[in-house]
Amino acid sequence: MSEDLRKLAIDQRYSGLAESTCCLSCGGAIRYAEAQPGEVCLDLGSGRGQDVLRLAEAVGPTGYAFGLDVSDGMLERARRNAEKTGIENVAFLKSPLEVIPLPDATVDLVVSNCTINHASDKAAVWSEIHRVLRPGGRFVVSDIYAVADVPAEYRNDPEAIAECWAGAVRRAQYLATVMAAGLIRVEVIEESAPYEKGRIQVASFTLAGLKAGGCCCSDKEDPE
Repeated sequence: MSEDLRKLAIDQRYSGLAESTCCLSCGGAIRYAEAQPGEVCLDLGSGRGQDVLRLAEAVGPTGYAFGLDVSDGMLERARRNAEKTGIENVAFLKSPLEVIPLPDATVDLVVSNCTINHASDKAAVWSEIHRVLRPGGRFVVSDIYAVADVPAEYRNDPEAIAECWAGAVRRAQYLATVMAAGLIRVEVIEESAPYEKGRIQVASFTLAGLKAGGCCCSDKEDPE
C-alpha cells in the first residue's frame, strides 16, 4: 500500500465527516491537558478544531494553539469555527503527523485524540513530538491499541486504516515506541476494556509524559 493511498483514504473519510455530528474521539486527552496561560500547544489530528479552541482559551492572549490535520474538509471546518468564535491565537496546519511544521523545542504541550494509529511510521510521529517539545514539555495522547496483531489483509487496507482500527499496534509495541523516542515519565492515566472495532478487538488508553530537561525531569520510568 502506498503512502499516497493511505493519505487519500484518510482525507476522503474525514473530509466527509467534517460536517457531521459523529464523535471521532477515543479518549479524554483534553481533560488531562491542563494548559496554562502563556503556553504554546499543539493538537495532532485536530479535526474540527474544538480542542484547539479550548486550548487557545486556556492559554490566553499570551499563548498560542496550533492544530495539525491532513484532511482539507476538517481544516476548513476548523478555520470556520475559529472565525465564528473570534479566537485569534490559533492556527491550523496541513501536514502528515510524521512531519510537524514547527521549529525545534517550541511547544509546551502536545495533545492528540485517536489519530496516531493512522500513521504509517509511528516512530517518526513520536520522534517529531519529542523534537517540537521544549525541555520539560509534556504530552497527553489518547489512542487505540490492538488486542492481537492486525491481520496483514487489513493492516494494508487504506480504507480500514482510515476507519481508525487497522493501523493499531499492540499495547507493548505502542509504549515501546513512545519510550524509544526519548520521552520520560510515561504513564497510562486511563484505559478501557477491549471492544470490537472494525474486524478486530481494540482498547483505548490515554498516555501522558514529558520531554527531559525541564525542572524535576529525571530518568525514564516504565508505564504500568
